[in-house]
Amino acid sequence: MKRTMLAVHLENGTVSVREVPLPRRRPGFALIRVRVAGICNTDLELQRGYYGFRGRPGHEFAGEVAAADSPHWVGKRVVGEINLACGKCEWCRRGLGRHCPKRTVLGIVKHPGAFAEYLTLPEANLHRVPRGVPDEHAVFTEPVAAACEILEQVRIRKGAGVAVLGDGKLGLLIAQVLAARGARVRVYGKHSKKMAIAERAGIETERAGKRLPERTWDWVVEATGSEHGLEAAIRMARPRGTVILKSTVHGLPRCDTARVVVDELTLVGSRCGPFPPALKLIRGGVLRLDEMITARYPLAEAPAAFAHAARPGALKVLLVPPGG
Repeated sequence: MKRTMLAVHLENGTVSVREVPLPRRRPGFALIRVRVAGICNTDLELQRGYYGFRGRPGHEFAGEVAAADSPHWVGKRVVGEINLACGKCEWCRRGLGRHCPKRTVLGIVKHPGAFAEYLTLPEANLHRVPRGVPDEHAVFTEPVAAACEILEQVRIRKGAGVAVLGDGKLGLLIAQVLAARGARVRVYGKHSKKMAIAERAGIETERAGKRLPERTWDWVVEATGSEHGLEAAIRMARPRGTVILKSTVHGLPRCDTARVVVDELTLVGSRCGPFPPALKLIRGGVLRLDEMITARYPLAEAPAAFAHAARPGALKVLLVPPGG
């Protein structure tokens, strides 16, 4: 096996591609050859300064295990959960390793990410990609899991009305996942081509103009990726309604706390989610994933890929390493 690889480096808003040493595999970890990786809104926020990030981004990937302690993993196609927990603290003992105070996070917090030819992850984080699921669908597992997390946190009955504010990558996945589970979903967005994907999935859409409906929805999911999204979502919720926050933004979102208190709203922060139900949905073919791929770039052209991903109207931009 070669000793160096291509990898993306992000620093001070600049994306570059470098030749770096191959990562060393620690005991209990797998060395994974990345077949495809996806640029998400969090990666773009890291570029804008979120977390003061410096290093190798990327946390959405599909790959093949090149080496592992457990022989049964070698050669298998996998996706991986992005939180690397200590496994020993109170949170880990409670099964909440995603909130471990000592955790690192693939491509976000102190663990080199997936925008490279190879990465490492604990074998415990790996999930096998079902046979018949193409790499370009499997790469959506992490954001689909984030959408599934909503239903792990709150109980939305079948037929309940849910407003999804935002027609970006995550917003469209959330709308499709909730609709697949029986909710009556309406997407509020600004891009006709994006909302058309939701419409083809049988989901209602509405143009998000300067004025949005107020005090209308029992459930509102904020997935705009904008620091103004939270304020809008709060206005849309009925008294005693629930607002689920999905956006991670570099900045300080405004929030009318008086409206939250007077209308007795519930605010739910929502982040990473479970991979098994996400893979089941992807394998079932109920999500319109091909339509959500805007472009594919070789890993060596990562700066152009990031620029494309940041364009208005862009959805998922994929990076493909050599041999991917």
